[in-house]
Amino acid sequence: MAVYTDISEDELSAFLGAYPVGGLLSYKGIAEGVENSNYLLHTTAGHFILTLYEKRVNPDDLPFFVGLMEHLAQGGVTCPQPVKRADGGAIGRLAGRPAAIVTFLEGMWPRRPNAGHCRAVGAALARMHLAGRDFALTRHNALGVDGWRPLFDMAAARADEVEPGLHAEISGELDILEATWPKELPAGVIHADLFPDNVFFLGAELSGLIDFYFACNDLLAYDVAVCLNAWCFERDFSFNITKGQALLAGYQTVRALTPAERDALPLLARGAALRFLLTRLYDWLNTPEGAVVTKKDPREYLRRLRFHAQVRDAAEYGLEPA
Repeated sequence: MAVYTDISEDELSAFLGAYPVGGLLSYKGIAEGVENSNYLLHTTAGHFILTLYEKRVNPDDLPFFVGLMEHLAQGGVTCPQPVKRADGGAIGRLAGRPAAIVTFLEGMWPRRPNAGHCRAVGAALARMHLAGRDFALTRHNALGVDGWRPLFDMAAARADEVEPGLHAEISGELDILEATWPKELPAGVIHADLFPDNVFFLGAELSGLIDFYFACNDLLAYDVAVCLNAWCFERDFSFNITKGQALLAGYQTVRALTPAERDALPLLARGAALRFLLTRLYDWLNTPEGAVVTKKDPREYLRRLRFHAQVRDAAEYGLEPA
């Protein structure tokens, strides 16, 4: 979450008038995240989250995101639900941006994830994969392997400003991943961005998943690889195999990885690290001055990428034998 677009109290109050959320009491921007503008709303009906969609979000994708959250909730996955107007619509327009209101999810995201958190998120991810199997809408992963080179092209000229030699290193990785990326693995709806700040806990219990605005159709095991990157590295950039083992075991209590998925996991983790390196690189170089957003250092994912490039077997992530 982040804030790129400021809104006035008057225009927000007028926007809220079409939604059954009561009167506005207060609102504040949320700085975490990098994609959309987000506000925490306090109204006479309770708390809600307002999102203004910008940057990489295509407005044509919004029915997919809204419908997916509703579908997953029906399948037993706890996640925010879109608030609808009297006419049944959820998407409106505010400050020149498409905008929506979703329900507020109780809980806090873990600042220092432990193995218990990792096991819980692995199981929740697998439940989401199963719940999404019969979702009727589809969305291509614009930040999948076929989108990485075009994204890099937008930052390539300045890549070496971030780290000397980065341009050549990323170019080499793209060549390898584009040539070897698996295509026949089980696929379906994935979250694609299930970082700790998108998973809420109440005490030790996982209370729900948020921020489905990268969700799409892609390889299910790629979603697992994203989580290995997001949850299982320490602040010194070392991989914590105890956390990896817990996350993978949690996932497999709900959905077992196929032999082909197990074999592909190191490559998928390598690709997931490159994907976040590239988006962070672009944002690091292009985030506008004055935006209420926490910029994230792309070099964190460069270190992860280098680790994955040396992994030859998923057992190195803690995956137990089948």
